[in-house]
Amino acid sequence: MSDSQPQPPRRRGNSGGSGGSAADGGATTVLLSGARLTDGRTVDVRLGEGRIEAVGTAGSLPSYAASRVDLSGFLLLPAPAEPHVHSDTALTADAGGPVPYASQDVQQRTTQAALLQLGHGATAQRSHVRIGDVHGLGPLEAVLQARRSLRGLVDLSAVAVPRLLTGTAGADGLAMLRDAVKMGATVVGGCPDLDPDPAGYVERVLEVAAEHGCPVDLHTEGDDPARLARLAAMAGGLRPGVTIGPCGGLSRLPLEVATRTVEALAAAGVGVVCQPQGGCGGIDQRGVAPVRLLRAAGVRLAAGSGALRDVANPVGRGDPLEAAYLLASQSGMRPQDAYDTVSAVARETMGLPEVRLEAGFPAELVAVRGERLSAVLSLAYSRVVVHRGRVVARTSAVREYCDTVAAVELELPRQGRTETGP
Repeated sequence: MSDSQPQPPRRRGNSGGSGGSAADGGATTVLLSGARLTDGRTVDVRLGEGRIEAVGTAGSLPSYAASRVDLSGFLLLPAPAEPHVHSDTALTADAGGPVPYASQDVQQRTTQAALLQLGHGATAQRSHVRIGDVHGLGPLEAVLQARRSLRGLVDLSAVAVPRLLTGTAGADGLAMLRDAVKMGATVVGGCPDLDPDPAGYVERVLEVAAEHGCPVDLHTEGDDPARLARLAAMAGGLRPGVTIGPCGGLSRLPLEVATRTVEALAAAGVGVVCQPQGGCGGIDQRGVAPVRLLRAAGVRLAAGSGALRDVANPVGRGDPLEAAYLLASQSGMRPQDAYDTVSAVARETMGLPEVRLEAGFPAELVAVRGERLSAVLSLAYSRVVVHRGRVVARTSAVREYCDTVAAVELELPRQGRTETGP
């Protein structure tokens, strides 16, 4: 079971009707004109019924679309996805006291955080929500309510994260985890590092996941190779899959030990979500998973945001393009590979269908001002976000300078208020 139970790519039918509302996938036909692709082509892209209907050379597609968006000067990409965020605690860095957990508070900041990340381009987001303790299932209920209110704008899914699952205290957590799945959590997770019996914790999570056919997404530092080896042994072959992160502790292990550990994860099909923007743990847990080692071993590596301006990371941006930029600039990944960690691989991790700039694929897209992917990751300012075939967010950044003779004489590119565009 994926986060949003996607359907495989299909072409538009010949029923003659537009079918569905905007919230159900965008019945209105949209023409994205003059967009640049990563292969250098400039194209028009026609969208309908939430999918890409046609891709053709600029000016070649019939202009009967009800809505036209000029993307001249923009690079068009498959939209990013956010595989690891904590929307229930997002935007609380300046709270000045205990985080308020009233249902309305959680729903409000979940909604605000989801829209902020949507503006960055993340049309699908997976939120890890703590359950249990004094708050019970209240935070999860609020996140699920936010998910319903955001339908048609962004696909938001919830990971149920119990604190304890073993021993006498863990019995309540286990019952609550099962209730969370019945309520609507589509992924089961947690933090085995905090349980007195980490292996027992993982075993119980996998048990609930198998009962309900849910994916597993666990939060772990990954600094205990024996613990990761046991997890790999238990998780091997589980469908629809197991993901762990942020695994910054793997970088602190001796190379030989870390290599054996990541090879075991790869053999078991366990994916890793790293967090280049700072993670969601304490200051003593900073560090990024060894991305080169993980990729070399064949581990499915995605990148997520973690904390979004909460106490764990008060400056967390939640920007997938920044995560890709950091992987390219600090971990030496090629720009395309870095972007794949926040788009194609992130979507695969979340069980979502593949997106390509081809007819028949889901219209989950982001257009960013720039001509090449490297430039886009460097200066990702203006963005246009498409979800289910319609434009759902725009960010427009204008940079202005005082007039200078040198700029005119050298014919330097200018971006001013008179520039046309979306």
